[in-house]
Amino acid sequence: MELGSILQFLENSCILVTGATGFLAKIFIEKILRVQPNVKKFYVLLRAQDTNSAMLRFNHEVISKDLFRVLKGNYGENFNSFLSQKVRVVAGDITFENLGVKDSNLLEEMWKEIDIVVNSAATTNFDERYDASFKINTLGALHVLNFSKKCAKLKVLLHVSTAYVHGNGVGLIPERAFRKGDTLDGAKISYLDINTETKIAKERLRELQTQNATEKEITRAMKDLGTERAMLHGWPNTYVFTKAMGEMVLENFKGEANLIILRPTIITSTITEPFSGWIEGFRTLDSIFVAYGKGKLKIFVGDPESTVDIIPGDMVVNCMVATIAVAAASRPNSDESRLSIYHIGS
Repeated sequence: MELGSILQFLENSCILVTGATGFLAKIFIEKILRVQPNVKKFYVLLRAQDTNSAMLRFNHEVISKDLFRVLKGNYGENFNSFLSQKVRVVAGDITFENLGVKDSNLLEEMWKEIDIVVNSAATTNFDERYDASFKINTLGALHVLNFSKKCAKLKVLLHVSTAYVHGNGVGLIPERAFRKGDTLDGAKISYLDINTETKIAKERLRELQTQNATEKEITRAMKDLGTERAMLHGWPNTYVFTKAMGEMVLENFKGEANLIILRPTIITSTITEPFSGWIEGFRTLDSIFVAYGKGKLKIFVGDPESTVDIIPGDMVVNCMVATIAVAAASRPNSDESRLSIYHIGS
């Protein structure tokens, strides 16, 4: 599609974004507001107890970032007015049904208005507690799916996954969907049951609490459980395992809307937009680069023949915008054609 037609599609769109304080979501929000000021509305979901708390998080963790300096420069003293017209900050939590939104009137408004849902909420810690990672990366995807089904105008649901859901696979990786029951190591176990994984996590947590384990002991045990369950099914860590299960729950998506699963590789700083080199904190490989630059990292164990794929965050966002526009323009005639999967790498 031409850039003009993509921008035209975004005009008057109502977009829900989860994980709005995350690195990629920030770049996505800034991009849309800058290139298509006629977007109708952003519903920005943040984990918070109430709207005031959500607004504080949004202002402190999103809008205050240097990423928005170009947009602020474009609008000058009118920036806050523009923002208030285009962005509705919503207090919620994707680990709950209806995304944890408690205001029934707001829920009805969102289900009536939203036509694009972008789910970028995730915990990306490789060794996160199994129960925490499962609630966000797997059950969170299910809750976003159930919420999206209630949106009367929905055109597209885009779910941000990761290229590493394929584990340690080598060679050409097909852009195909995971189905419930898929496992990467059939020699150990032939079927992955998500309900069983839920039960195992709950029972282990209950057992630890019955034993009066300390919070530190519980955290360590639940982290070990995540690694154990991931490796049993062929995934190298809890993060990619729970993200793969998050993809599996999306296979139930039906209706007139289109589903996109985006699988980026290692996301790093911006290369062009809104300017080169914006990044937030230490991400992915950054700690290695910094340690090497400061002379603190003398040795790094690895295969010199391996290829590490990193891709700038703004390139990933460009792909998000383009795939949403392409999917919305299509007219699916079968369940299979409603799903598009893209590996996004350099």
